[in-house]
Amino acid sequence: MPRLIQAPTRVEAAGTKPKLIDEYVGRVNTATAHCSIAHMRSPGGWEEPGQRPEFDEFTIVLRGMVRVEFEGGAMDVHAGQAVHTAAGEWIRYSTPLDEGAEYIAVCLPAFSPGTVHRDE
Repeated sequence: MPRLIQAPTRVEAAGTKPKLIDEYVGRVNTATAHCSIAHMRSPGGWEEPGQRPEFDEFTIVLRGMVRVEFEGGAMDVHAGQAVHTAAGEWIRYSTPLDEGAEYIAVCLPAFSPGTVHRDE
């Protein structure tokens, strides 16, 4: 039988400015370990520490632009585009434009503070 997810759970974000993370599927909201799906809204000028996660992440940008830095460069992912970052690679996300960004993040397996391995 299908399972209705009534509402997301707001989870705390890392970074330089407040960012809203609403987890629909994942370890917090549905006790799901194999994947997580979250709706993110970050303000202009937000950036988080670099990380080397143990999970793949698929990011779909709905509004604005998300910058993804990686070893060897950076790319800007605009509304209507998506990016896949592989487990084990160093990455850093930010939303440098004034308008900020709104996006969906899907992690396989599910996001966990213990497996994101943020830079000090």
